[in-house]
Amino acid sequence: MAEGGGGARKRAPALLEAARARYESLHISDDVFGESGPDSGGNPFYSTSAASHSSSAASSDDEPERPGPAAPPPGAPDAPDLEEDEAGAGWSATLRDRPPPRFEDTGGTQHTGGQAQGTPGWCLDLDQDIMLQPAGPTRKMPPSASAMDFFQLFVPDNVLKNMVVQTNMYARKFQERFGSDGAWVDVTLPEMKAFLGYVISTSTSHCESVLSIWSGGFYSNRSLALVMSQARFEKILKYFHVVAFRSSQTTHGLYKVQPFLDSLQTSFDSAFRPSQTQVLHEPLIDEDPVFIATCTERELRKRKKRKFSLWVRQCSSTGFIIQIYVHLKEGSGPDGLDALKNKPQLHGMVAKNLCRNAAGKNYIIFTGPSITSLTLFEEFEKQEIYCCGLLSSRKSDCTGLPPSMLSNPATPPARGQHQIRMKGSMSLICWYNKGHFRFLTNAYSPMQQGVIIKRRSGEIPCPLAVEAFAAHLSYICKYDDKYSKYFISHKPNKTWQQVFWFAISIAINNAYILYKMSDAYHVKRYSRAQFGERLVRELLGLEDASPAH
Repeated sequence: MAEGGGGARKRAPALLEAARARYESLHISDDVFGESGPDSGGNPFYSTSAASHSSSAASSDDEPERPGPAAPPPGAPDAPDLEEDEAGAGWSATLRDRPPPRFEDTGGTQHTGGQAQGTPGWCLDLDQDIMLQPAGPTRKMPPSASAMDFFQLFVPDNVLKNMVVQTNMYARKFQERFGSDGAWVDVTLPEMKAFLGYVISTSTSHCESVLSIWSGGFYSNRSLALVMSQARFEKILKYFHVVAFRSSQTTHGLYKVQPFLDSLQTSFDSAFRPSQTQVLHEPLIDEDPVFIATCTERELRKRKKRKFSLWVRQCSSTGFIIQIYVHLKEGSGPDGLDALKNKPQLHGMVAKNLCRNAAGKNYIIFTGPSITSLTLFEEFEKQEIYCCGLLSSRKSDCTGLPPSMLSNPATPPARGQHQIRMKGSMSLICWYNKGHFRFLTNAYSPMQQGVIIKRRSGEIPCPLAVEAFAAHLSYICKYDDKYSKYFISHKPNKTWQQVFWFAISIAINNAYILYKMSDAYHVKRYSRAQFGERLVRELLGLEDASPAH
């Protein structure tokens, strides 16, 4: 027995290295693979103690583990009939190997003299002396590039100048209708940059009130307060607009911010080349838990419920948010969020909008239970988009899936055991790890095996699709935990302004990712908080726009 235990201990490092090698482009810390660090109790795949059982079971179907029925109800088909029905629908226990989709979006090449540093996924072609870029920035920024330079890849001066024009136009029309404002003077480009800098400063101070900068209290900042008076800031805040007026053809509820979102999307597309593996999800943009814990009931009642849902398509190798989709809660309409909330129709529509520019590139998209469905995955496969998604009998659209794979057996199997049914290129996996986890995928071969490493219980075998889902989703969870803390804390009442500041927050996070993948990061190794503080000071004109001085 001792020899067997020693053999398992010897095998574990090799399995760990093999698992890590499969995801070397993901900057995943060792604790994700069960080697060190605190227990990730919220992750059913990489939890490391028995205490994680409750979260694992809840995550499988968001409901307690239920044994299968002792006897079928009257009139229900018996097992052979059920198998025949499933076979008639195309599902079979006979598995076929299939190659992974070949990544088509490798982009161009860059001539270079050596290996790039700090950029994941780079590979050197020694015969041609060129560097291929599977994922990363599309342009090389100089070592002297500042935080402002990276931010303006997404929000350049021409966009800011348009905000100046639209704000001044709205101020004039407002005063024509409601009376002259003697204290108003047309805003300038430097003032607009300073205005943005003040609001962005709440992402690092975590104070919801921008006006606290001038308050003299805990959140006051004298060096920032001297750039612009509080009265002038409040005037710009009153009249600030991205689109001053609705055109006669405009019907979209986000018309006041949609041109900015379109411009931002274009800049995301041109500045970054994503990896093959991507994730569709809702980023963490809910209320700051510290604010919720400390505010009064009266303050909570004054808060307006968010009237939109924000979804993203995110590169799982770097965390770069490739695409944003905002869906408004438009009341009683058949397509409104209120009518479709938590229903597969809404989330299928969201997924299609997020992937409308992804066709033909053989991307692999990871999805949560609310998006995963056979119909959607088959539709995406026709567009050469491949998927791997977690299934839930409560949240997912299970139409077309074999019923025998959706019910739990009376006796739980051993950890690591799994069943697979296949239909064409689609595989339905039921894997057990202190709870039943079901996956639907056409991106990974059902014949390929993976492994989940546990610090205490060793390795747990699983299909490769399960391992891949766990690794990529774990990285995105870590990204959310780190970067959602730096979303702008300023909370305006108007929906379009809320969307605008969330979009600015995402742009800054994306700018920081490009900064970390550039030579500029090796000159001044700014943390995310330091990068945000530096950007604020550069927007306010308090710093030279170069970190290398």
